[in-house]
Amino acid sequence: MAGNKTAKELDKIVRVGEDKLHSLGGGLYLKKDGDANLFIFRYQVDKKANKISLRAFDGTHNTLAHARTRVLELKSKVKQGIDPKEEEQLELLEKEKRLKTLGKAKEQQEATFKKLAYETIQYLEHEWTNHKTAKQWESSLKAYAFPVIGHLPVSDIERKHVLQILEPIWFDKTETADRVRRRIEAVLRRAISDGLRAGDNPAAWRGSLEHRLPSAEKTKNKRKPEEERHHEALPYAELPAFMVELSKMDGMGARALELLILNANRTDEVLEATWDEFDLGAGIWEIPAKRMKGKVRHTIPLSEQSLRILRVASEHQVSEYVFPNTSNGKSLSQAGMSSVIKRMGRAGQITVHGFRSTFRDYIAEKTELDGSIAEHALAHKLKDKSVAAYQRGAMMDKRRLMMQRYANYAYQTGERVVQLRTSI
Repeated sequence: MAGNKTAKELDKIVRVGEDKLHSLGGGLYLKKDGDANLFIFRYQVDKKANKISLRAFDGTHNTLAHARTRVLELKSKVKQGIDPKEEEQLELLEKEKRLKTLGKAKEQQEATFKKLAYETIQYLEHEWTNHKTAKQWESSLKAYAFPVIGHLPVSDIERKHVLQILEPIWFDKTETADRVRRRIEAVLRRAISDGLRAGDNPAAWRGSLEHRLPSAEKTKNKRKPEEERHHEALPYAELPAFMVELSKMDGMGARALELLILNANRTDEVLEATWDEFDLGAGIWEIPAKRMKGKVRHTIPLSEQSLRILRVASEHQVSEYVFPNTSNGKSLSQAGMSSVIKRMGRAGQITVHGFRSTFRDYIAEKTELDGSIAEHALAHKLKDKSVAAYQRGAMMDKRRLMMQRYANYAYQTGERVVQLRTSI
């Protein structure tokens, strides 16, 4: 090829040539800039000039001969109407796509159920009002889920794996099994949201497990004797007699249960109550948003009976908690109130949480009060925002009358009013 530079001529350009673009012949150039010596191929496709780098000159690995061989290959493509520059860019994009796919595959392999479970717990922890919930999640998943799917990438988990976890405990430990199912579902829902798995959630009840397992509620009720079914909540007609018996029980747990029944609380609202939440003079209990399930501050107008319980408890104050565990000064445990029900011989018939239903049924069936007032007392979120706005206005007065009426009903049997305890 006439006009082509020889290897010796190229060496001279590299050693002493001036910094500029040197033609080596045949469309091949050397761009010299100080110590940098870059091969460049210049060409035209559809009368449009372009250029492409052929990497830097190297006396061993990228010689003039190597560069000319590459130029011949590129000229062949140019004759076919292929732009080498565009082809190179497409190859780079394809390479990036492959690397991205490989990276995603690696990420999915590393995203095991155990890893995602701990991330889910950490993410949800700020929403939970009970600080024990995170430990309960962890312990149940460790016991039942991790041995089966903890090591598996979330993308590989199928319904058969979920059933392998649930079927051995669904009938004997139904409550636990249902909680485990819900927790697995939550972890996999997060995986789907994060793009770590595709398709349906194999732990979902609707459309999946409902076709293989009987409902948790039916399973629990079927296991109970007939006379014990559907009695989680105490019928309000039995409440006065129950309160007579409860008033005779000793201990912090019994007094905490009394306060819970009178104010239709959730368990943790009472167990973790601190003295700074109460204004006994004004008869008000302000539960901060952080302790409420709905994360909204809840104001409770206290009945005379509730105030009496609190005043007696204040005489025995040993910590910031209204109902402390006297052995360590912390709040009373979850078993504090349920153990009272057990001692009264009502375990399996009623639950602590069921007293909220007792209250709601009484208000609905035995009073003319508007249902929205009772919903406020239960700290349920009202859909009607205009109604909700009255909580701290006139509705507070109506709620105070409602709570007093309920307390009056609770502490009587026939015409006889139960005498409240004067000691813990």
